Amino acid sequence: MMFLWIILGIICVFIVITLIRAAFYTEKKTEKRELEPENIDFDRYCRNLSDAIKIKTISNYDHELVDWSEFDKFHAFLEERYPLVHKAMTKTKVGDASLIYKWEGTDPSLDGIALLAHQDVVPIADGTEGDWEHEPFSGENDGEFIWGRGAMDMKNHLIAVMECMETLIAEGYQPKRTVYVCLGHNEEVVAAPDNGAKAMADYLAEHGVHLEAVLDEGGAILPANVKGIVDCNLVGVGIAEKGSVNYKISVNAKGGHSSQPPEHTALGELANVIRDIENHQFKATMPDFVSDLFKGVGKRCTYPARLLFCNLWLLKPIIIKIMTKIPPAASLIRTCTAVTMASGSPQFNVLPQKASITVNFRTMPGVTIKDVEEHIRKSVRNKKIDIEGLTSKEASKVSSTDSRAFKIIKELSESADEKNLVVPFLVMGATDSYNYENVCENIYRFAPFVADTRLLLCTHGTNERLPLSSVEGALTFFKRYVKGMTS
Repeated sequence: MMFLWIILGIICVFIVITLIRAAFYTEKKTEKRELEPENIDFDRYCRNLSDAIKIKTISNYDHELVDWSEFDKFHAFLEERYPLVHKAMTKTKVGDASLIYKWEGTDPSLDGIALLAHQDVVPIADGTEGDWEHEPFSGENDGEFIWGRGAMDMKNHLIAVMECMETLIAEGYQPKRTVYVCLGHNEEVVAAPDNGAKAMADYLAEHGVHLEAVLDEGGAILPANVKGIVDCNLVGVGIAEKGSVNYKISVNAKGGHSSQPPEHTALGELANVIRDIENHQFKATMPDFVSDLFKGVGKRCTYPARLLFCNLWLLKPIIIKIMTKIPPAASLIRTCTAVTMASGSPQFNVLPQKASITVNFRTMPGVTIKDVEEHIRKSVRNKKIDIEGLTSKEASKVSSTDSRAFKIIKELSESADEKNLVVPFLVMGATDSYNYENVCENIYRFAPFVADTRLLLCTHGTNERLPLSSVEGALTFFKRYVKGMTS
């Protein structure tokens, strides 16, 4: 009996400590630096973005299917609209259509910085052209949004960077560190054999360049408002990105006429392979950056919700279990497996001699391409399968949140709006930035545009558009970031 009372007492003490801990689990208030307003040209930005969208810089895995004249047109457009950039910065064309602009700093002993963007956009899906409220390459400005392919991914970002350079040069600003603006031409083609970003990074490496920081697309400013729990803007700064690995897995069989089928055709055998792959997911863990994300949000939550976030150490197994049941959440904590394509017989009355599936794995940092193949062979009971590696890229390294660049991004973002909360996160897709690991350790993925989930889901889809309300903040951020990094 005494033992039970002791256990009960321990439980009560734990509950009291937890309640007290949650009450004090709040964000440490730091004095926000007053930032001077920046000179920006809102109308010029809107006009130039609209016109940039009209140029159909569509990339394709097949080099021969790309209309290179559109890229030539885009280069001429940049030269016309940003004359000071082309006067003060040296321009180098790399590969088919990538561009490096270099603004020489006054102190050559300091590592430079790079701002990345890509010129290319994805095509419009066949049959969806009529679903757009405005023509997809119209660049229509209706006073609330700028519409068209590339409005969010990522001509908005590219034009903002060029505006930043043009304005700083016009103001007579001179950076101590050299500034590079690197504009890729085929970011939308994952693992392209003629990768423009890789060619630019290799060019910098060959010329002895080492960068203090790289800033590319990836995150955004996402309003998070759950009534009675949290009201803030999540400023997502990507400190890493997942890899993408594709395998073709095949089963061979005798084939023949469908009137005399075996117990299992090649497709039937393949069904078991699919089941094995999907039933053996990669192990989920909670990386440090996910814990940091939860802690950051938790300290902005109201008291009852803080009970959860201040006890991550205890609830972590339960939280991981719940997250694995929610696909967007699961993608943050494990390598994801998606069976995406299948093929079998060429005709309905012919038994397939070979049946194949294509599986896409989005790998967590630390999980290699070799690890994925070993996982497939271990998970599938049928040891006679053929495995063929297709296109792939390794997951990126994880950049530090203790670097000068990250701290500047955090300070600028949180000083601009007291509701802003900077959180590190993992980028699900691929960006050009991972190619720069040979010249830089501090790589961050952040586009300083406020956009709700509804708008983000339009990226690569119908009615892609940029809210004009996000423009001023983005233009201001880029100017402050460049000055903060190069003064």
